[in-house]
Amino acid sequence: MSNAITKSDFHFPGQQKVYKGKVRDVYTLENDILVMVASDRISAFDHILPKGIPHKGQVLNQVATMFLDATKDIVPNWLIATPDPSVAIGYACEPVRVEMVIRGYLAGHSAREYKAGKRMLCGVALPEGMKENDRFPEPIITPATKAEEGHDEDISREDILSKGIVPEEIYVQMEKYTRALFQRGTEMAAERGLILVDTKYEFGIRNGEVILIDEIHTPDSSRYFYAEGYQERQDNGEAQKQLSKEFVRQWLIENGFQGLEGQQMPVMPDEFVQIVTERYIELYERITGKSFEPADTSNIEGRIATNVAAFLKKL
Repeated sequence: MSNAITKSDFHFPGQQKVYKGKVRDVYTLENDILVMVASDRISAFDHILPKGIPHKGQVLNQVATMFLDATKDIVPNWLIATPDPSVAIGYACEPVRVEMVIRGYLAGHSAREYKAGKRMLCGVALPEGMKENDRFPEPIITPATKAEEGHDEDISREDILSKGIVPEEIYVQMEKYTRALFQRGTEMAAERGLILVDTKYEFGIRNGEVILIDEIHTPDSSRYFYAEGYQERQDNGEAQKQLSKEFVRQWLIENGFQGLEGQQMPVMPDEFVQIVTERYIELYERITGKSFEPADTSNIEGRIATNVAAFLKKL
């Protein structure tokens, strides 16, 4: 099995601080430059799983880069370059502390809430008579507050505005961008025989302007179904064939873990780790239409350090 990078400790030129997220390690350099290292860590239910997934960081980074490039006509974004398969370099922005979650289908969290009897999600009324994985009449935006640690919390548009979490003009702009980005992502997925089910976007402010930050349309931030056979599976009450991280969540649930207090994280056998790697690569190839070219993993940290240093000299 290939090596995986689960932690990093780089010292880039001009480095000022480091933020270690669930999946990414973000290095802030002078002149408001960020070096974002996509690790091979995988998280679910707001917990980092004990084993890394080989090539996952490369998949996330390269898929996100493709979509950032494909949507920069809709909204400006933070990205400058990707000097390494697992690294993105871009501009530091002041993050908006609200994630813009948009859902085209009743799946995942929304399906679990619906099954529990809720018909209101983040202030949005959900139609009666839906079953899991049905399409909404139109996509709904269900924001979440961005937690520093622990669970992100559902929140309504009304609460965001009444509590002054985000100024109204900024929030309205984020909503507009969210719908346009989801439409573009939906169209691009359809070209590849996929359905973009739901996703989330994060925004920041740079020089007074709303900027798209972080990743977009990756299997960590999005859920995809295969379009072929979708309706037949719905009609027959069958589970949808999907490319996303949901199957990892389902494996954890089946093994008695949902991130709740007192629950023990199950051990991931190597065979399951290999399956997860294969699913990530499958999504990469399906969504990009390109063959995945795995980077050299014999010395991942050394490779990243060399590639980033060479790029920064030219910046």
